[in-house]
Amino acid sequence: MAQYQSKVIIIGSGPAGYTAGIYAARAGFSPILVSGFQKGGQLTITTDVENFPGFPEPIAGPELMDRMLQQAIKLGVKVIEDHITEVDFSHRPFTLISEQNSYQADSVIIATGASARWLGLENETKFRGFGVSGCATCDGFFYRNRHVAVVGGGNTAAEEALYLANIAASVTLIHRRDALRADKIMQDRLFKHPKINIEWDSVVTDVKGTDTPKSMTGVVIKNLKTDKTKELAVDGLFIAIGHKPNTEIFKQYLKLDNEGYIVTEPGCSKTSVEGVFAAGDVKDSQYRQAITAAGSGCQAFLDAERFLRQ
Repeated sequence: MAQYQSKVIIIGSGPAGYTAGIYAARAGFSPILVSGFQKGGQLTITTDVENFPGFPEPIAGPELMDRMLQQAIKLGVKVIEDHITEVDFSHRPFTLISEQNSYQADSVIIATGASARWLGLENETKFRGFGVSGCATCDGFFYRNRHVAVVGGGNTAAEEALYLANIAASVTLIHRRDALRADKIMQDRLFKHPKINIEWDSVVTDVKGTDTPKSMTGVVIKNLKTDKTKELAVDGLFIAIGHKPNTEIFKQYLKLDNEGYIVTEPGCSKTSVEGVFAAGDVKDSQYRQAITAAGSGCQAFLDAERFLRQ
């Protein structure tokens, strides 16, 4: 088993992780970044990104992540393709363990992100990035004056449906029950919106589309009370049934909220363990944007730097 040691080790390789690495390298800390299973994070399954500053033309999510990676490497970040399976934050230096390697760090920046909850359909995976999305604010722009559907019944689904209603020609909200879990004010706005239709007691059973060009064309939904199925012609399907923060290995040591997100001190990235910091979607259940994740990666290193210099 190989052993690595650094003053700063970053776990995760999305915008938050890469940005933390870039700042740490420029400050002379020779950071190690452990990429995790999904190198580049959720943006690697996103098609065009049009809202990241500095790119007036759309840039593919994987390309944006590769540019961040190359910048980090050029500045001196040691990037290791590995997946941490166990941590020990009980004393410093902190210990991180994978199946192949062990790591020791004076400070740790956690940027492991959050994974969107999906329906688990075969064609949902096939058309992910080609009509199927987990983020309306990321991809809604591409469905201007087109027909879309949203799956879910909580505040996230309601917010995404209302957001899309300002862009799309129509929005169909598909919910498996006969009542929404969203706040009453949110529900009132949904029910009053002329562009929003609700399919109650229904689930999506299949996603339809074409291979050439690769694009979804509709969804098949089933009414759970009548067992009847029908196909809805929609250009986009937004899954809004929640996100799961990737925090399982940290729960023994760090304070988490009710949904599993890492709790940080107000206005900074400090966790409940001194010397451990969190950045990006692993601590952010509200915004979940590439630019906010990158910003919090910068914040996490600056907090870590102050800690190390003290």
